[in-house]
Amino acid sequence: MGSTYQSIVIDVPTETVWAAIRDFHDMSWAPNVIKSLEASGGRDGTSVGAGRVLNGAFVETLREFDDADCALAYSIDEGPPPISTEDVRDCVGRVTVKPTPDGEGALVEWTSSWQKNDDAAYEFCHDIFGALLADMKASLEGSA
Repeated sequence: MGSTYQSIVIDVPTETVWAAIRDFHDMSWAPNVIKSLEASGGRDGTSVGAGRVLNGAFVETLREFDDADCALAYSIDEGPPPISTEDVRDCVGRVTVKPTPDGEGALVEWTSSWQKNDDAAYEFCHDIFGALLADMKASLEGSA
């Protein structure tokens, strides 16, 4: 099984970060990475089963949503290589937002896992989630 982990501290309150990212159908906080998002599945962006298509290439489904714990998980159902269905299976991403120890900021953790340990999938996921976190930080700290 392959997996990756990235985290970042954002210098705004946890509630601010969660409010910005909790809607599965809104990734406006990542304008440099996400160029298009099409909602699918007929559910709102905080309901399990909500779907989205990112950048016309990644089909994802919201699998878990926990407002109280500021966490969500989603599956990547289709995508280009190296995370296509031919390359990996059971690709799941998870995002959590927690207060920093001093309570002044937010720790955002983004993990992903998939069946089939593949260096190309690791590099792809590591790079894309790192870019998303950096975009999130820039967007949210810039609006504070």
